[in-house]
Amino acid sequence: MHRRRFIVSLGSAIALPCVAAEQQKSVPVIGFLGVGSPGPVAPSVAAFRQGLAETGYVEGQNVAIDYRWAEGRSDRLPGLAADLVGRKVDVIVTQGGTLPASAAKDATSTIPIVFTGGDPVEQGLVASFARPGGNLTGFTFFLVELVLKRFELLSELVPKARVIALLMNPRTPSSWLGEVQQAARTKGVQLPILEAATESEIDAAFASLVELHAGALLIGPNPFFNDRREQLVALASRYALATSYEWRESVAAGGLISYGPSLTATYRQVGNYAGRILKGEKPADLPVQQPTTFELVVNLKTAKELGLTVPPSILARADEVME
Repeated sequence: MHRRRFIVSLGSAIALPCVAAEQQKSVPVIGFLGVGSPGPVAPSVAAFRQGLAETGYVEGQNVAIDYRWAEGRSDRLPGLAADLVGRKVDVIVTQGGTLPASAAKDATSTIPIVFTGGDPVEQGLVASFARPGGNLTGFTFFLVELVLKRFELLSELVPKARVIALLMNPRTPSSWLGEVQQAARTKGVQLPILEAATESEIDAAFASLVELHAGALLIGPNPFFNDRREQLVALASRYALATSYEWRESVAAGGLISYGPSLTATYRQVGNYAGRILKGEKPADLPVQQPTTFELVVNLKTAKELGLTVPPSILARADEVME
């Protein structure tokens, strides 16, 4: 009798750790690879968690998220991606365009990857939008069309500007540049190109705008610039320069005007894709999606500080007007 009880107790003692280990292993892990730092993209990460929760996965309950941030240093991305692969995460989500997506792709051909960025076909990330193939899928931002739209809006907002400078990051692809230059030639506007990939280079670029007699500035599409939006907005104010940004968040920080997809709406969809993959769907079967929600945002307080009158044609189209 006592011997039987001992055997049962011993069996329970062995089984409990095994069950606990199995339960721990059953919790999937998402690797989140960001090119910037967590602060500026906190709203996007929150939207990602929301989209993930809508598929039944809640961080800290039945899914874990392992974050890796390059802090603006793209050279760190391959090592961070390799680290996530070494930890055997179930899905990798990349934030910040082509570079983190490419780093993740180079690090693994088996772990599913969900990315955000420019044209993934042109950049060699997927075979096609409808059938990505391989282990990647995600969301694209229509880079050429959006940069052209922002240039047109800036021209409309400052019609007398004969020089509109363009700030771009030389470390990332810029397939959109030729079309923007053609649009500037068509309007008879000079488009000097300024390059910046560090904080100090941004400062130097703004300082050079005085000599160029620039009447406005177009911020090129780049995750680094989104990460440095506070610096860009402050410099635009210091130099009293009408500046167009990529995202609403820059206008909320005091920028003049922005046009682009809703980052929060996009990252909510990214979370949804990640959850669907955790449930068994394959990236190769999930089409690369294009944004469906766009935002034209204008800051009237900033316009007044710059001595600008926002045309009624822009105000009528604006999705949000900040005063």
